Amino acid sequence: MRNESNSKRWNEIKTNDSWAIFKIMGEFVNGYEKLSKIGPCVSIFGSARTKPTHKFYKLAEEVATKIVDHGYGVITGGGPGIMEAGNKGAHIAGGTSVGLNIELPFEQHDNPYIDSDKSLDFDYFFVRKVMFVKYSQGFVVMPGGFGTLDELFEAITLIQTHKIESFPIILVGTEFWGGLMDWVKTTLLDAGNISEKDLDLIHLVDTPDEVIYILDDFYKEYDLSPNF
Repeated sequence: MRNESNSKRWNEIKTNDSWAIFKIMGEFVNGYEKLSKIGPCVSIFGSARTKPTHKFYKLAEEVATKIVDHGYGVITGGGPGIMEAGNKGAHIAGGTSVGLNIELPFEQHDNPYIDSDKSLDFDYFFVRKVMFVKYSQGFVVMPGGFGTLDELFEAITLIQTHKIESFPIILVGTEFWGGLMDWVKTTLLDAGNISEKDLDLIHLVDTPDEVIYILDDFYKEYDLSPNF
């Protein structure tokens, strides 16, 4: 009886998975169609839990404004916290403000600073992550949690393994990221699990001007284009 029950349940799962392919395809098609029109943008990541009164919220807003002033748009995860700050800075500066929202049981809700025609909703994290990487000319990583770390290390891995073109990855906040970078250097590098040149992929800064310098300096040499 148990084997029959398990077999039936497994077959139902298999059928549901097959139909889910069409929803996944739909999210990819919708994302590609909308984001291919937005022009060069920089993604800003960080915690959804950061309050508007926090210094990192205000710093993210300033970074986003500077990014727009230098000819880029801004892409965020579309939610509150650092994501809201990024969209707010872009909106106030009159630039492109994109939000890639994900349905979650807590934390996530649309912020009011996303352009009405540039708000996308996703059910699947992996589809959303593809959109972040494909259409971003750089990653600005503010202090955040597991989701922020996930985006950070995936981008580094994709560049390290030459699955995508290189683009700037900028960590903002030495007081927050310094310990992680020390661990990367003293543990990962010393163990031989990464190479010295891998560290060149990551920049650690504290100010909006440093962010802009790294972006502009990189694109003096490379063309602005989707990453794959």
